[in-house]
Amino acid sequence: MVKDFDAKLKEFAHLLVDVGLNVQPGQTPYISASIEAAPLARLCVEACYDRGARNVIMEYVDDVVSRQRYLRADEAVFSEFPPYAKARLDWFVEKKSPSLSILGSDPELFKNVDPARIQAAQRAAGEPAKPYRDAMMANRFQWCAGSYPTAAWARKVFPGLPEDAALDALWEAMFAVCRITGDGRAVERWRAHMEATTRRAKILNDYNFKFLRYSNALGTDLTIELPEDHIWAGACDYTPEGVRFVPNMPTEEIFTAPRWDGVNGRVYAALPLALDGSLVKGFWMDFQDGRIVDVHAEEGEEQLRASINIDEGSRYLGEVALVQYDSPIRNTGLLFYETLFDENASCHLAYGAAYPECVRGGNEMSEEEQKAAGLNQSMNHVDFMVGTRDLSIVGVTHGGTEVPVFVDGNFAF
Repeated sequence: MVKDFDAKLKEFAHLLVDVGLNVQPGQTPYISASIEAAPLARLCVEACYDRGARNVIMEYVDDVVSRQRYLRADEAVFSEFPPYAKARLDWFVEKKSPSLSILGSDPELFKNVDPARIQAAQRAAGEPAKPYRDAMMANRFQWCAGSYPTAAWARKVFPGLPEDAALDALWEAMFAVCRITGDGRAVERWRAHMEATTRRAKILNDYNFKFLRYSNALGTDLTIELPEDHIWAGACDYTPEGVRFVPNMPTEEIFTAPRWDGVNGRVYAALPLALDGSLVKGFWMDFQDGRIVDVHAEEGEEQLRASINIDEGSRYLGEVALVQYDSPIRNTGLLFYETLFDENASCHLAYGAAYPECVRGGNEMSEEEQKAAGLNQSMNHVDFMVGTRDLSIVGVTHGGTEVPVFVDGNFAF
């Protein structure tokens, strides 16, 4: 049994709503969660109303039903996106509804599901969901992703423990990396954490690197060109109205966008990737002029290839993120099989869309202007982990000066 569980769960709910979403009076937050996460979701709804929410829209997802749908529904279903679903997303954009996702699915929920069905569903949603996706990527409303440990997830992380013990262990780990102790001071700790990441992002912005060069013993040898007006961001973001929020809890990253056509070399994944309900293990990618020209995976290659072929933009990188090897999540010694956690235990890259905020004035640019500025366009955005204990990253300035950014897996400054 997790000590002070009820107090910690309530503290987590307030952290997600008060700091993650930073709900403002009169707003209508939208919360999506697994039915198993109802205890946390209900506390989040209460916290939203405590902050003056006008209304809260709650949506529960049943993983068992989702799996049955992908296995048994008519093939044509996956090429359809109902008009009511688009109207709903458009309404959220119009109302600037803060969005909270509470994750916790089985990492292998869609194991043995035909990847073509998942790919078809993602493509069908691409154009209708684009206004919502673009608004989120441009931070036009607050958004946040948190998690709720479930038995299926815990069994994957702690395969040697009885189910109850595994679930308790996962809760303990999640509370710890989210800086929750039950003393009611998590919000205070998070605000200090946000300030620390902002200071480090400023150092990177002051260097204004032209290239980053990655290498490690796995065989990674990758050069990433950065847009001329790129910006590094930390744990928090801001809406156009100046409302601060935290997109991911937990988060340890400092990130920017690579130039979409400026990536060359090979990169090896450092950790397995939980992708569309399947696991991809032992993989590498080759890049030429930004484009992924070849991939190989020891397990899950079919799923990986389907993902990078969702659209042409999925063949290019949209994010480069720096995370110390010596980080709270990595120091747990756990592989969480959930990207929200694992990407914050390791330097990572993402193929697919770039965040417009990562170039100066990007949120106000048209898509054509963003592309010209170096930002990738895609309906996809998939993070994968590349950080290792021996990772070296060297920054090269516009004047040709080489500056150590990462030495032995950690920041050099």
